[in-house]
Amino acid sequence: MTAPAQSTTVSGAAPRTAPGNAADREVKRRRVLDILDAAGRDSLLLTTHTALTWYLDGSRVHISLAGDPIAALLVDREGDHLVTFNNEAGRIAAEELPQGVSLHTVPWHGPLHATAAALAGDGNPLFESAVTAELRAARQQLLPAEAARYAQLSADAAAAMTDVLYGATPETTEFELVAGLAARIVSVGAEPLVLLCNGSGRSDFRHPLATHAPLGRRAMAVVCARRDGLVANVTRWVAFDAGTRQELDAEARIAAVEADIFRATVPGARLNDVFAEIQTAYERHGFGADQWNQHHQGGPAGYAGRDPRVTADVTDTIVLNQPFTWNPSGPGVKIEDTVLLTEGGIQVLSVDDRWPAAEVDGRRRPLTLRP
Repeated sequence: MTAPAQSTTVSGAAPRTAPGNAADREVKRRRVLDILDAAGRDSLLLTTHTALTWYLDGSRVHISLAGDPIAALLVDREGDHLVTFNNEAGRIAAEELPQGVSLHTVPWHGPLHATAAALAGDGNPLFESAVTAELRAARQQLLPAEAARYAQLSADAAAAMTDVLYGATPETTEFELVAGLAARIVSVGAEPLVLLCNGSGRSDFRHPLATHAPLGRRAMAVVCARRDGLVANVTRWVAFDAGTRQELDAEARIAAVEADIFRATVPGARLNDVFAEIQTAYERHGFGADQWNQHHQGGPAGYAGRDPRVTADVTDTIVLNQPFTWNPSGPGVKIEDTVLLTEGGIQVLSVDDRWPAAEVDGRRRPLTLRP
């Protein structure tokens, strides 16, 4: 198969400005004030990456991808108050601070959360951990500007997969492949939160951190990329032969499992009911009743990789314009894309038309690439 032309994103020379959309932020503030009204409180302290990047509508509040946020935000009846360390304040003010948010500083060695909490009128704000479910519900439904940003990020992640995997060979090592993916993700202004790869010698591992092993005859690659707070998730396969009959059959059956999950993902359904459908879909398509135990199955997406991972205990109700990443898997097979539930049904966001696909239940789904 001839390699396609690489997808490139043209970047202007203008410096970064805060991504927040004023109309979307107004809706988000109203949602948080509704949470305060229900709790009978006057202020709420936000401290996690998920809550901060959602409420600030995409502002970057990290330095280390593995570290805690370098900011905390107090929402009260009067406005929004962001507290950061003194050595971060200049960049935050210039590039990340949405209009209408006041900025406060604390010494780089000072108490970030305590300083933010002290801004509350009574010094005793409601803490994020007390309203976890309510905040998750508040960010379920993507607003117009963030939905557009998410679609572009997802497309960029899919394009990165195409560009890198078309250039792979059986001799390419797993580290070389994920290094290429990391470079592509960073080049479009995103952060590679997860990069996984297993060559043919490691296909039993469903969360395969890369090694120096060559890909061999087939390989899986996984990318979770974050930009403006939103996280897109994509899995793709590449193979350098025609595939065995068993492999081709398993690939078709895991796509059928995913199609059943998509059909169950409708407004008003509860996530635990979708989880029950996932369990039966594995058995229905020949993977066995216990296959769901071998790996998590995904769930709502957006400002966290999964928001949350779905289990039998998660009873959230699905809403329109909610994003999802389901990831059914079986021995040697997995399928995963970032999608949005629209009035017309499931819309796949992580699409690159250069990638080979087949129609499954009226929707184009990725095949294994055979370059």
